[in-house]
Amino acid sequence: MNARSRTVRIAALLAATALAAAGCSGGGREKSTDDSGGGGNAAGSSGYTIAFITHETPGDTFWDKVRNGAQQAAKDTGVTLKYSNDPEAPKQAALIQSAVDSKVDGIATTLVTPDALAGAVKAATAAGIPVVGFNAGIDQYKDLGALMYFGSDETLAGTAAGKRLAGQGVKHPLCVIHQTGSVSLEARCAGVKISVPGTENIQVNGADDAAVTTTLQAKLAQDKSIDAIVTLGAPQAIDTIKAKDQSGSQAKLVTFDLNAEAAQDIKDGKILFSIDQQPYVQGYMAVTSLYLNVKNGNDIGGGNAVLTGPSFVDSSNIDKILPFTKNNTR
Repeated sequence: MNARSRTVRIAALLAATALAAAGCSGGGREKSTDDSGGGGNAAGSSGYTIAFITHETPGDTFWDKVRNGAQQAAKDTGVTLKYSNDPEAPKQAALIQSAVDSKVDGIATTLVTPDALAGAVKAATAAGIPVVGFNAGIDQYKDLGALMYFGSDETLAGTAAGKRLAGQGVKHPLCVIHQTGSVSLEARCAGVKISVPGTENIQVNGADDAAVTTTLQAKLAQDKSIDAIVTLGAPQAIDTIKAKDQSGSQAKLVTFDLNAEAAQDIKDGKILFSIDQQPYVQGYMAVTSLYLNVKNGNDIGGGNAVLTGPSFVDSSNIDKILPFTKNNTR
């Protein structure tokens, strides 16, 4: 074979290899310019549509991280993501039913009010649409028919937080529940109480920051025996700092979840620690797991929930984590 023929054959082989690699990249996604959907698509599209439904309260920064994770997963897998949310249980159930009616390929949903969502979730499974639970409903997702679950064991997280507080001599923590009827929030406070029997719960309106501050200020001024406050969301931790300042309370403050402001307050010593459930991971894995299930029949977790927390953030690791909170990924 002469040099020119050899060169041509090598060039042809390289071209064929490149084409094969393109066909196999991105999990075997077919090429498409389809860019529709809340998450956007990668250059190649899987052709799958996934509904992503939460009980997000507008303005709660926690959900920015959940959504960012879901959108990144949609881009990575070429999935069309349909994001929707409503904090009212009947309306969230209606969003799930709407996704069933539109014949999506998969549904990822929070299960914060399992009884209210059961009918819609079961309608999805009856229609052959795989459902993945995330963030809330770890003890109920199997009963509802969800295949997989990604989130924190909230009772475990609360117990671990309580142990840390008990180790610092705390006797009477106040656990702040900011959404009525949330099984996840109730489990967190119940976990704290397991470790610190003197735990007291208080209900606040998490959709109204000023009301949270006013309620907590009055409680702290009235009961000086409260030596720690456990908030169940980062925005409520910020409200609590104001309430502490206004009431003169010296109670320690810890919180579940993070945002950039709460992370800075950990750095500055205003918040002792955060119990992080890594919401970005929850959003990312919920979408990715559905993609793998529809495409390849994969089941992640071996029939058990996949835990994304608790992951503690305190003075020992805040310097590493703080930049990620500003990117809305942690």
